[in-house]
Amino acid sequence: MTRSPRTPTIAIEAGGSKTLCALIDHDRRIRERVRVTTTDPHHTLAPIHDAIDRWCRTEQPPSAIGIAAFGPLGLDPTASDYGHVLSTPKPGWTGFDWRGHFAERHRLAIALDTDVNAAALAECQWGAGHGCNSLVYVTVGTGIGGGVVIDGRTLHGLMHAELGHVRPRRHPDDHDFPGICPFHGDCLEGLASGPALAARSGTPAETLPDDHPIWTLQSDYLGQLAAHIVLSLSPQRIVLGGGALRPHHLPTLRARLRHWLGGYLPQLDSPETLDRFLVSPGLGHDSGLLGAHLLARTAADQTAD
Repeated sequence: MTRSPRTPTIAIEAGGSKTLCALIDHDRRIRERVRVTTTDPHHTLAPIHDAIDRWCRTEQPPSAIGIAAFGPLGLDPTASDYGHVLSTPKPGWTGFDWRGHFAERHRLAIALDTDVNAAALAECQWGAGHGCNSLVYVTVGTGIGGGVVIDGRTLHGLMHAELGHVRPRRHPDDHDFPGICPFHGDCLEGLASGPALAARSGTPAETLPDDHPIWTLQSDYLGQLAAHIVLSLSPQRIVLGGGALRPHHLPTLRARLRHWLGGYLPQLDSPETLDRFLVSPGLGHDSGLLGAHLLARTAADQTAD
């Protein structure tokens, strides 16, 4: 059976708490998806391999695999750690070779980027950033991550953006909580991620009422992050999503962004402009999967060439 760039692709989105794998048509219709709790590599990936093996036996087998994985990742093709998970607190994942593992098992073209870079790519192509030349996607969940797209390409340098590990100015009502990041303590991830909210409140973040004061703290910290992004990367749009964020808190977050900019950028000094600048994902919960699909399509095109 002949594979072509217009055949389906396999998209994998590996996050801190769950890993998704989907068979996606060239027109981005999701045919089937598998959801697995992220534990260690063996138990997480075994059911995903089973699904891929089954999809590869169909009349129209997939052409490539796109992997959108939690960081930090080695993304320099010339480095020995290319495709590997770098130092992470997730048990069993440090040093794991995403590219080598899947290429050896399935003999398909492989493309890899971070989960937030992939989500940024999809939002820029089809979602809330359609028509923008530059976009930053921020996800707030088990961790806090940021993906950057400039002129249709994700930003890679020394490695990839690690926006969740920027240190914010502490809120006046939040001086006693040390933060939970094992590397930095009170970086943004250590203060405003889902596990940080749960550690501070003693209650899972998803069960906290909307009027809990902890959301005021989170909005202030994420507003600081947005201000850092604006001043350092100057994107045309910021997309903010993730399971530990309440979308209806966006107006408060926009107000904190405006506060932290302090009138320095008149382009973002009106509520109407901020409503268009700092937005929710246009692709809902599928940004990461569809970004992995885009990565896989690129790999398939390169293979066909």
